Amino acid sequence: MAGSEPTGTGGSDERRFQDRETEPIPRRPPPIVHEPIVPEPPVDPIVPVPIVPDLDDEIGDPFVGGPGGGGYYDEPPRFTDDEFSGLTGGDPGPTVYSTSRVAPLDDEPSKHVARYLFPTEKFRGEWKRHWIQLAGEFAIGAVATVLMGYVTGWLTKHHYNSVRTAVLSIWAVIIVWVAFKVADWWFDRFILTNKRVMVVSGIFTRNVAMMPLLRVTDMKYVQSPLGRLLSYGNFELESAGQDQALRNIKNLPSPNELYLRIVEEMYEPEAVEARLGRASGEDSDGT
Repeated sequence: MAGSEPTGTGGSDERRFQDRETEPIPRRPPPIVHEPIVPEPPVDPIVPVPIVPDLDDEIGDPFVGGPGGGGYYDEPPRFTDDEFSGLTGGDPGPTVYSTSRVAPLDDEPSKHVARYLFPTEKFRGEWKRHWIQLAGEFAIGAVATVLMGYVTGWLTKHHYNSVRTAVLSIWAVIIVWVAFKVADWWFDRFILTNKRVMVVSGIFTRNVAMMPLLRVTDMKYVQSPLGRLLSYGNFELESAGQDQALRNIKNLPSPNELYLRIVEEMYEPEAVEARLGRASGEDSDGT
């Protein structure tokens, strides 16, 4: 039959078929698996004792690669809670001017200022004018007192009682005028809220001027050499190039601090709310 092996009783053909049946089939050798190479532990140069690292802390998960087909990851980075707070909605960190010296804000406005704030307005602070505004009045009162003492003494010595009474009356008027200026200075306040800036002044005739923060197009403060020494300055506010009631505000204390507060309220109101919220939370915790 075609395709069948020839049969025979001997000869070279029979031996050839026997050798083919007993010859082993060659096989591919198994692949060589390389073990991960672990570097030798370092040796202390002073004390020759091998320093064995803690594999749980210093070596991470094995990976395929490196010399010999194996290796280890470096130690994974570690982050603190403060670094994660910005992602979890916590404290975003200090603001730009956090290193400046800014005094804490008053929680509540004074009684004669609160009447000018509407319910949804948030109070940010109030400031009296610098005491330098009363320097002229105090100087006049001091000079009048010194002159009054000298003149009345001379008039009393020469028995001019009527003239002495007139001099004392003039001195009393001057002192009342100085006291009125001091009271007017006391009630004169610069007020900042989250909506506007205001100036409230006057005792008998009350004057209330205000400018919305959204309409402030330019703002600057000017300090003279004496103003830098005594920490006061003059503010100039502009609104769309028009003359306003608050265009020039003189003798405000701590002008740099006040300038930062106004600018932050204009451009970063959310940061102000967050800072004040944290401050109120710390106060409620008793810290």
